[in-house]
Amino acid sequence: MPGTDSHHAEGRVAGAYLQPLLEAAAAHGIAAATLARAAGVPPHGLDAPSASLAARDYVRLLDAGASLAGDAHFGLHVGQRVRMGTYSAYGLILLSCSNVGQALEQTARYERLAHDLGRSTLQRDGAVAHFRWASNYPDASRHLVDSVFAGIRVCGDWLAGMPLPPARLAFVHDGGGQLLRHAAHRDEYVRVLGSLPAFNAPANTATFDAQLLDWPVPNADVSLHPVLCQHAEQLLAQRQAEAGSGIGAQVQATIVAGLRHGPARLADVAAALAVTPRTLQRKLADAGTSYQALLDQARYGMARDYLRQPGLSLVDIAFLLGYQEQSAFNHAFRTWSGTNPGAWRLQELQAGQAT
Repeated sequence: MPGTDSHHAEGRVAGAYLQPLLEAAAAHGIAAATLARAAGVPPHGLDAPSASLAARDYVRLLDAGASLAGDAHFGLHVGQRVRMGTYSAYGLILLSCSNVGQALEQTARYERLAHDLGRSTLQRDGAVAHFRWASNYPDASRHLVDSVFAGIRVCGDWLAGMPLPPARLAFVHDGGGQLLRHAAHRDEYVRVLGSLPAFNAPANTATFDAQLLDWPVPNADVSLHPVLCQHAEQLLAQRQAEAGSGIGAQVQATIVAGLRHGPARLADVAAALAVTPRTLQRKLADAGTSYQALLDQARYGMARDYLRQPGLSLVDIAFLLGYQEQSAFNHAFRTWSGTNPGAWRLQELQAGQAT
């Protein structure tokens, strides 16, 4: 099987995220112990659904499952078995999002609560939107990327309450190479993903009409969103605390110090820690996080502190957090908390008066 990237050997996958893989293997009559043995993974590591698994072991299990099943689309079929609960804590957040765009934004922020296999980003460019997933294991087989995008497709349709319009897909892998000559192989991609991806692309992306971001999530309990986000932030902070005085804690401390004097840029933080930006990004990926995640976490914590100070205007706070425009701060804060900063400040004030 293709090798995994040793730089990400410390990443983890939540037990819930592993279940669709085990179910897909079981559908082919492959027992968990057999799968573990073929992947060179300790079988006891698959026994506790609540436990986590090394991300590198998940990649090995995925490839072993494809080989044992003789399934050229094993990754797609794993992704088809994804449910909201697969995403662990952040799956609940998705259920409380008001629209598709917010759900994708929350995926980008909280997916590391489910796995350290890669990271998502969402970009709106005029009339189109681009969702990108960068794998932390670029040497893994195509089944990893296929499983991720199939899972997103399944849950996106479920959240919207209807099949979403097919996106224009592009994947870094080769799609199976010579297998693409067979219509049945191409048709399975279309059946599961809605369209045939372009292969050997520079990035794994889904491009679609930006209006789709405004599609509502039917029956979403948006009142729970702030509470669930707060819980998720606590889980992220706990992960960081578990790293102790590791690179994540050092970076966050440097970011907080830097934001008090201006924008905390990656290059500046790397220089303060006497490493190159590329080395810093690699070390953070090893720790299961990223510079952007730590920057967001630092900004969110500081924003809440600043909002409790009535003498600071929202413009002042945006400036103190390194934003050039208040609108950018408003958007970021809503992504973090589920509400805008003015409403959050008012809630805090009312809560303080009630005590």
